[in-house]
Amino acid sequence: MSTNDTQNPIIVWFRQDLRLHDNPALHHAAQTGKPVIALYIRDETSPDIRIPGAASRWWLHHSLQSLSADLSALGVTLCLKTGPAADIIADVQRETHTDAIVWNRRYGEGEQAVDADIKGNFPGEAKSFSGIIMHEPSKVRTGSDKPYRVYTPFWKNFSGGEPPRKPYPKPKEINAFQGSLDSESLDDWHLLPTKPDWSGGIANVWQPGEAGAHARAAEFMQDHLDRYNEMRDLPAEDCTSRLSPHLHFGEVSPHQLWYRSYEKSNSPRSDSDREVFRKELVWREFSYHLLQEWPDLAEENFNRKFDTFEWREDEEALSAWKRGQTGYPIVDAGMRQLWQTGWMHNRVRMITGSFLVKHLLIDWRHGERHFWDCLVDADPASNPAQWQWVAGTGADASPYFRIFNPIMQAEKFDPTGAYIKKFVPELKDLPAKHLPAPWDAPLTVLRDAGVKLGDTYPRPIVDHPMARQRALDTLQASKEANEAG
Repeated sequence: MSTNDTQNPIIVWFRQDLRLHDNPALHHAAQTGKPVIALYIRDETSPDIRIPGAASRWWLHHSLQSLSADLSALGVTLCLKTGPAADIIADVQRETHTDAIVWNRRYGEGEQAVDADIKGNFPGEAKSFSGIIMHEPSKVRTGSDKPYRVYTPFWKNFSGGEPPRKPYPKPKEINAFQGSLDSESLDDWHLLPTKPDWSGGIANVWQPGEAGAHARAAEFMQDHLDRYNEMRDLPAEDCTSRLSPHLHFGEVSPHQLWYRSYEKSNSPRSDSDREVFRKELVWREFSYHLLQEWPDLAEENFNRKFDTFEWREDEEALSAWKRGQTGYPIVDAGMRQLWQTGWMHNRVRMITGSFLVKHLLIDWRHGERHFWDCLVDADPASNPAQWQWVAGTGADASPYFRIFNPIMQAEKFDPTGAYIKKFVPELKDLPAKHLPAPWDAPLTVLRDAGVKLGDTYPRPIVDHPMARQRALDTLQASKEANEAG
């Protein structure tokens, strides 16, 4: 550790990097030997930065609690402040006479504007690092130096080029700032739900914080990675990584997961499964590169031809979808899993998203905003990018005319009905073969299972063949409108 010029402290500004291992900004600060001020700012003042949804606020509370404890073990106090980031940092600089600040970069337009303002006005060294994605958007470009709009060539460039940097170790020691600096109380931020406290189901499923991230990664790598491609589409099986919220809050880095996926395995199929997992990490990366180039990803159609598309306004149908009362069990199971656990299986995200956009013809932005509020992994890049993918409006998107049949999706990916029965318990006694479409079950079967359609479980709010044709007709009308001018 350097001991030069240690009298003035250095600020480590934590954001989407709530960890000690492989934290480039923290690593740099520790290496300087300067007294470290660990700072987290809750800034909800910029209209261009999205305020976290309710589920994300729950996670943030526990993640900050975990980070504070981890830093405390190294003798460092996590300072919490609320307000405009530029003002807070200026105040801390004047109060502590710090001459340096470091952070790991963010990629939303509002976040980058805030960071640029601070870099331009800080009276000392203001340095940023790459910590939440593996390659900067400027490093993965087409042959004509343009951003990629299609994933497959992006993956080929990424995987065939310079490998991601190796993860940094956790600092063994940090020269902690010993001066006086007031911090707000995390409890006073009121991030946790009350009256009612709806977080019980989320708390039963998740362990926020760096320790929880590493525990989940270890379990996944050991028990599920070597059959990832085979099992990841089955929502009843716990075979996806479930690392997305840990990645979003930066409790684990993509660099760490990238290199852990190369660890030795005895499975003969391991290499292909592990590459599929790495492709998922790079799919997340692709979303961040899109956000950098197209900052209005959550508000504007990436494919502007869909600006002429005539969405339906149907508050009753939207409410039924949100509550998991559509009458399509696989859709309802997914929406209830979201509400109960703050998360939804990826295959079911596609099914529920397609249902909203294509069966109900409701604008994808309504779904994106609902997921933003309810997901513990709500992410400013991945959430809008995936909604636009499902809607057919996005980069390298699933074509709009590809309409998921929720009945066939349930038959294929939940063949025993275990997933549906878990989250739609009113159907738990219905034989598995009738679960995808209970309205087709004989009345005697429904009666024996205690199911009364329209009473104990809703009838379908829309007919699948009719909805499919209506979606295709609306798409054709949009095409004709674009061609006409």
